Amino acid sequence: MLNKELFQKPKNTLEQGGENASHPNIPGRLCISCSKCKKILFAHDLEKSFFKCPKCGHLLHMSARERIAMMTDKGSFSELFGKLRSKNILDFPDYNKKLSHSFLSTHEREGVVCGIAQICQEPCAIFVMDPNFMMGSMGTVVGEKITRLFEYATENHLPVVGWTVSGGARMQEGILSLMQMAKTSGAVKLHSDAGLLYIVVLTDPTTGGVTASFAMEADIILAEPQALIGFAGPRVIKQTIRQKLPAGFQRSEFLLEKGFVDALSNRETQKEQLSNFLSLHHNEEADSI
Repeated sequence: MLNKELFQKPKNTLEQGGENASHPNIPGRLCISCSKCKKILFAHDLEKSFFKCPKCGHLLHMSARERIAMMTDKGSFSELFGKLRSKNILDFPDYNKKLSHSFLSTHEREGVVCGIAQICQEPCAIFVMDPNFMMGSMGTVVGEKITRLFEYATENHLPVVGWTVSGGARMQEGILSLMQMAKTSGAVKLHSDAGLLYIVVLTDPTTGGVTASFAMEADIILAEPQALIGFAGPRVIKQTIRQKLPAGFQRSEFLLEKGFVDALSNRETQKEQLSNFLSLHHNEEADSI
């Protein structure tokens, strides 16, 4: 029998600082790979370019905190309902592990961050879904936080600005997650009845129960370029109807053409665009008093 060490490269004590040298300490977020063209990008450079790949133009996912820092005035954000977190109510297999993993990897308690902030000095309530926490899926706590935010905004006469990214309702919570569609929709309706503005920015992807509820109920619906937006995914639809789907089906440009989206919103000008809408609504309210 051959010795397993026969074909191993002999150790060179001059390499990498010698035998006792420790492994280099490289920060986990130093580099990010573009999910489309696979180019390795420096995270620091991406922050300056609004997390847009300089090679192919693909919009990379952003954490909720990164988006808040980019879209709100510095130091103006104050978090609400930050202590709420999900429990494995149905005793779903491995759900506790997934929640723990998401918490450790994102340092967030849930898939949405809510609070009050200013966008170019315009006060508003905001929610931002986080794609890194179970793909922004909507469970009971996500629905509860968004509902409470709309109730807070209604009580304090604030407009709401939201960013959605989600794979849909969280299957690990069964019917309890689906109930959030009706609950959030009710809160949005009461906010609207009070004459208050709701703006949403749909990002890639926004699907499932989130699309079928608060994501498509805003007064102004914006979408980032090439975002996948729909209820069922394109592959499921194609397999169901057994027909070839139109080019760019369920992408934001397609939905803009069909009237489901009001306008596209580039990240470079998004903050200014939102500020203009908020300012117009604020001035309109002042004129009506």
